[in-house]
Amino acid sequence: MDLDELRALLARHARPDMTTPIDGVLISRTDQPTLASPSMSGSVLAVIAQGAKHIALGDRVYAYHAGQYLIASVDLPVTGRFTEASPTQPALGFGLILHPATVAELLLQAAPGDMPAAGGSAPSSMAVSDAPAELIDAVVRLLRLLDQPRDATVLAPLIKREILWRLITGEQGAAVRQLGLADSSLSHIARAVRWIRDHYTQAFRVEDVAQLSGMSVSAFYRNFQAVTAMSPIQFQKQIRLQEARLMLATHPNDVTGVGLRVGYDSPSQFSREYRRQFGAPPSQDAARLRSSPRTATPALV
Repeated sequence: MDLDELRALLARHARPDMTTPIDGVLISRTDQPTLASPSMSGSVLAVIAQGAKHIALGDRVYAYHAGQYLIASVDLPVTGRFTEASPTQPALGFGLILHPATVAELLLQAAPGDMPAAGGSAPSSMAVSDAPAELIDAVVRLLRLLDQPRDATVLAPLIKREILWRLITGEQGAAVRQLGLADSSLSHIARAVRWIRDHYTQAFRVEDVAQLSGMSVSAFYRNFQAVTAMSPIQFQKQIRLQEARLMLATHPNDVTGVGLRVGYDSPSQFSREYRRQFGAPPSQDAARLRSSPRTATPALV
């Protein structure tokens, strides 16, 4: 496993906004440990080449370090922090956005028997594994194309497909495979997640969202917990509080109004739950946010 070349490529091409000229490829560099920061996970592969990071999803904590990768198959509210990073040994990470359509295409091209059949229940939306040498090799070859822009247009899509194939057939392949299956439990829960995110200000009955997902209430609740580590109501609260935090960055003096806009009828309940989630009252946290704006890139990289 050639982590040395991977580190060198990541360090050389890292940008403040994490983007690269190759579509869907992200690079992160962090020079010091960070405080816990809430964000959305994205559907992404994250490979750590140096340093370490912790991600909290509901009551689960995922720790990954150099030579390991994390898969997120559903875009969920998480809290992440770098635990090992310094100016001389910065945390370095590679990210690749995962697209269900590309996963589905590879599954259709695979020969019968090339991979296990999909299970009936939804796997967790996140998982950590040691990165096999074949995966690291493909990531390194993809990053080399940043120094060969003439070749990147043709070769980058091929290598990205190779990386995805390594994931599909690897230790965490179940979660990635279900990402591309229209009738998988994961796809049904992802549909519910999108509905709750789009209607997070509205009260809802779990029975109605289960029906929308094409599941019985008991199966929906069980699978939703397995994928998100939260109940549907807890998930809605996470989305409300994260949206409130974004609004407060631009409207720091309208705490009551922001609480109402994200669905809270009680200002005291909003303030109490906000403080429990972010460690500070809304007005105090808003001032901190204005000096440290959030980015829209996935939190795992």
